[in-house]
Amino acid sequence: MTEAQDEAGAFRALADPTRRQILEDLGDGELAAGEIAARFAISAPSISRHLGVLKAAGLVTERREGNRILYARAGDRLATCIGRFLSAVCPEQIVLRHTSWRPGDPGAPREGS
Repeated sequence: MTEAQDEAGAFRALADPTRRQILEDLGDGELAAGEIAARFAISAPSISRHLGVLKAAGLVTERREGNRILYARAGDRLATCIGRFLSAVCPEQIVLRHTSWRPGDPGAPREGS
């Protein structure tokens, strides 16, 4: 699979609002498939399909713990795909990513900005 095909799979996965919400929900850490399904008003098999798409795109990982399947976001995969795309379409822009801003850190947003 080429890098472009790899990115295309990630963007196809992101095209659906349910999958984007699943990724947001996984921001606080692992969730069991049942916990994810309970957050939506759609069937568990539909959530399972969404999770399959996210996994195939490399955006989530899964691991078994007993009879549960736990899902987590796949590291920086999403940021890497989007970063490559943004670098290609707007190379003059600087895209910064900082995951743990603290007040007073150099470059941290100032209050009111």
